[in-house]
Amino acid sequence: MKLPVSNWLAPLGLAFLLAACQPAGSEQPQVHLTGSTMGTYYSVKVVGTDETRAHELQAEIDRRLELVNDQMSTYREDSELSRFNRHADDSPFPVSADTARVVTAALQQGRLTGGVLDVTVGPLVNLWGFGPDARPTRIPSEQQLAEVRTRTGLQHLRVLVDDKGEYLQKSVPGLYVDLSAIAKGFGVDVVSEYLAEEGLTNHLVEIGGEVRVSGLNARGQQWRIAVEKPGPGTGSVQQVVGLDNNSIATSGDYRNYYELDGKQLSHTIDPATGHPIDNRLASVTVIHPSCMIADALATALQVMGTERALAFAEEHRLAIYLLTKTDEGFRVDMSSAFEKYLRG
Repeated sequence: MKLPVSNWLAPLGLAFLLAACQPAGSEQPQVHLTGSTMGTYYSVKVVGTDETRAHELQAEIDRRLELVNDQMSTYREDSELSRFNRHADDSPFPVSADTARVVTAALQQGRLTGGVLDVTVGPLVNLWGFGPDARPTRIPSEQQLAEVRTRTGLQHLRVLVDDKGEYLQKSVPGLYVDLSAIAKGFGVDVVSEYLAEEGLTNHLVEIGGEVRVSGLNARGQQWRIAVEKPGPGTGSVQQVVGLDNNSIATSGDYRNYYELDGKQLSHTIDPATGHPIDNRLASVTVIHPSCMIADALATALQVMGTERALAFAEEHRLAIYLLTKTDEGFRVDMSSAFEKYLRG
């Protein structure tokens, strides 16, 4: 479905602006917890509890998110993933069950998307200056790209499990795994699942724009996520999405980029070319029960481009919302599965 619009959405700026606009009525108690993680922020709304539990909940949320960073951050030299990336041979490298779970999901989504989602493009991400390494002073040469690409490819990464634990294994030296396309969504799932374990089934969890909701809000209504228009100052509502027991994640090319040699470079790398993507798809929003999967798919669909992403979504019955640049502005496209989530 294609809709012409004069203003485009910024789903990366997912906000909860509508909460104050909903009809007044009987409300359950709610706490709002905020903090920092994964180089961004988190925001957690928990319905059915009060400030007496806030400190306990936040301490455990912080502990669990810190553990995810210790497992999967490429910015921490002593994380499990960083140590695996430095691992020089093909012997199995022991990791936690969580790291194995996320890498397994990444490999599954990589196969599903025909290799478009590839968590082994880390060396290319670093070469283009979007990882822990410094940005290049010039566009990498084709020779540099060819050399780096010999160290990438999902076929070189395996997850092994036996009665002693879980392991990662690489079949080429220098294989470097970057889970930034999936780990933030996993962190959201971790927090949501913890709250559910505590019997707090009505909640909203956000990490840097990736969101998962469970149950109902404090007014006993469906969670309504307001998607903002971009621009300076406070954002205004462009589109409302109604969710319950679902997640929403966005990938976009308009926030994490820089210019080099007169060319604007996106942070998203196309595994097929080794270059940053250069299509007119500005952003992709995906709704899925798992925030980890929504996060991964949003990145993959961003690489595919508009027409291919829409076809893929229809084939796999995915709920996606796209913003594509045109000469007249931005065009909204959505899959048929997304339409039922629109509110107002």
